[in-house]
Amino acid sequence: MKIEKILIYNSGGGLGDSIQLFPLIISLKSHFKKAEFFYLGAHANHFSGKLKEYKIELKTLDLDLKYFGFRWWHFLFVKNKALKKINSKFDLIIDLQTKIRNSLILKRIPHRLFYSRTLNGLFSSKKIKSNSSNHIENLSLFIEEDVLELDFKVKKLPKEFLNEAKRLLPNSNYVGFSITQGNEYRKKSWSIFRFTALANKVTSKNKIPVFFIEKDKIDLIEKIKSQVPSAIFPEMNSKFSCPALVTALASRLNMAVSIDNGIMHMLALANIPMVVLFGPTNSEKFAPKNKFTKILDSKKLHKTNDINSIEVDEVFSLI
Repeated sequence: MKIEKILIYNSGGGLGDSIQLFPLIISLKSHFKKAEFFYLGAHANHFSGKLKEYKIELKTLDLDLKYFGFRWWHFLFVKNKALKKINSKFDLIIDLQTKIRNSLILKRIPHRLFYSRTLNGLFSSKKIKSNSSNHIENLSLFIEEDVLELDFKVKKLPKEFLNEAKRLLPNSNYVGFSITQGNEYRKKSWSIFRFTALANKVTSKNKIPVFFIEKDKIDLIEKIKSQVPSAIFPEMNSKFSCPALVTALASRLNMAVSIDNGIMHMLALANIPMVVLFGPTNSEKFAPKNKFTKILDSKKLHKTNDINSIEVDEVFSLI
């Protein structure tokens, strides 16, 4: 199928929401090698911002409609605004969310083919028989071509980050910890005291705890240092500060433990064993999809949204 211009719509605003799209975008770019790829989001295009070092390039379609798709009045203006920005209709629009309002507004953009799983594909220009949540599988059926599913490869990172990671973590037996949540709208954080207790248990097994914490959280870093003397904070000793460095550092770990946050997804790109902790958020939707990930979900384990119902020994038994 000849497809030269593709628009991808993502309504999520977090770094993790964008990182989860890496396999889809990489797979589509490999399949449609000559196609132009555009990104339309309800929030900033992280692919050209905080995630630019990953080299996953998508042109931004800026329609000057803030929080695109989340306001009904966008329906009235989106078509004219889109026509002013593009010379021809999109061959394929890929709707990666399932809100009726957003899909109706997005479909106003001129296109030839429209893919959406909203209301089981009601708005799609072609119906497919699939119950899968895997967009690559569904798109293969939609375009009637097999799209090979590809993952991000750490070796594709710029050499400067890989070399920096080796300098910062030159040995082995490292266990990574990501403990802070970016978005405060839900309490997803496991207690700092549980994390430090776990880190000390890891140390007793001759492993080195590595904490991934933003450089400006000085008080938190000092608290951890006082409770876990063996802990190291590699990003504090680097001139770089970006998600790509986190992924490069992750490739030096034996494994990692994380709550549901953006760093979890950065670590998962290294395809390492992980234990991920979930409370109020949906582990089936947001947990990394590699075969090395073990999930501890308080809702399933203890019938509560309280992530702190997960005990230290429950995590340690999986390390």
